[in-house]
Amino acid sequence: MTLISSIDPTTGKIIKQFQPHSKEQINAALRKADNAFSEWKELEVSERSKLLSDLSQLLRSKKQELGELITLEMGKVIKQSVAEVVKCADTFDYFAAHAEELMQPEEAETDAARSMVSYEPMGPVLAIKPWNFPFWQVLSAASHILAAGNVMLLKHSSYVPMCALKMEELFLEAGFPEGVFQTLLIDGSTASSLISRDEIKAVSFTGSDIAGKKVAELAARNMKKFVLELGGSDPFIVLPDANVEKAATVAVPSRCINAGQTCIAAKRFIVAQEVAEDFTNKFVELTKKLKLGDPMDKNTDIGPLVREEQISILEQQVKDAISKGAKVLLPGGRVEREGSFYSPTVLADATPGMKVMTEETFGPVAPIVTVRNEQEAIDVANNTRFGLGASIWTEDREKGTALARQLETGMVAINAFFRPEACMPFGGVKGSGMGREMAKHGFYEFMHLKSVKIY
Repeated sequence: MTLISSIDPTTGKIIKQFQPHSKEQINAALRKADNAFSEWKELEVSERSKLLSDLSQLLRSKKQELGELITLEMGKVIKQSVAEVVKCADTFDYFAAHAEELMQPEEAETDAARSMVSYEPMGPVLAIKPWNFPFWQVLSAASHILAAGNVMLLKHSSYVPMCALKMEELFLEAGFPEGVFQTLLIDGSTASSLISRDEIKAVSFTGSDIAGKKVAELAARNMKKFVLELGGSDPFIVLPDANVEKAATVAVPSRCINAGQTCIAAKRFIVAQEVAEDFTNKFVELTKKLKLGDPMDKNTDIGPLVREEQISILEQQVKDAISKGAKVLLPGGRVEREGSFYSPTVLADATPGMKVMTEETFGPVAPIVTVRNEQEAIDVANNTRFGLGASIWTEDREKGTALARQLETGMVAINAFFRPEACMPFGGVKGSGMGREMAKHGFYEFMHLKSVKIY
């Protein structure tokens, strides 16, 4: 059985290796989850909420330690890693405060004496999550899945086994009953095989669109509920009346946060020809100022990519763009040093057929497209199989709101970079997924809705 290796992307060296869980361990975990659900769902919502609050406090008290673990295992710069942990705490606080309200039956008017829709948890949820936000991707989903009375079995990315195991420890330390949250150290094929198990009632998946389709097929075949978040190629649209300097100032971190390894990062910069030169010059100027280096240094802006394979994919995408006429404004690329470092690359004259426009670029590569008018901007933005998030920059808020309705995305920010918040549903359309996480919409994704009429 192949060992699961935790590798420090800053050095490329193995930190620790883990033995994958055996069939016996997996079966025991499924039984434990099933038993835990029987008790957890019956717990008073106020008691569940108290435990959510306790976990939030624990995350805050350990934010530096947990941030350092994230940085060590997947290379995110420390200031972003610590912020990730705090954001998880905020999300648990939100559902601790709102779970009781969300669980209340919804009254309806019918011919009966009383009619209502009640909400009931489904059971053990299998969560299959990626490495790029090792705490957030898991805990943002767990916050509302557990608040609703479900339990969770986590199959995390094999890149971040230490983070995965640490989260299970945190739930136990916060006082959650055993079995409410468990980590399984297994590979993707083993995780897929669990979808058909009777103990698993639903699947929460975040990852590539190719893998997501396979999960959806397996879940549908076994009549299991699923929610998919499958990444994106988010457009960042700058119109002629935009505050160009502010737009460029936000665009750079929007592209380069987490070294560009973010599903909701701005990935295609669609700029009106009237302001294209000003925006591009400012974007390149600010990108050059980013500090690349040791992710444990609080002054570093860009750390390593998670693995060498990510660099190879970016190199192929950039090479393809150049061969098709893209102009290199900032060459960036592979950095000749220990670890998986890639310096930001900025390309002009991008066109629809380039891989940097049709594929998800999971690293700091920024293609800039110049358009003649608003309609062309919308057409270019929608010319993708993805539909996660988008940004529109204009001083006319009404126009921005109208254009937002034309975008084929699940989320839009006007004059800002869209950032997830617990009170707003998170998810996309088209190839970016199905269903939503967070807010009341995510809360009800993993609930049975039962219509009750009392005569």
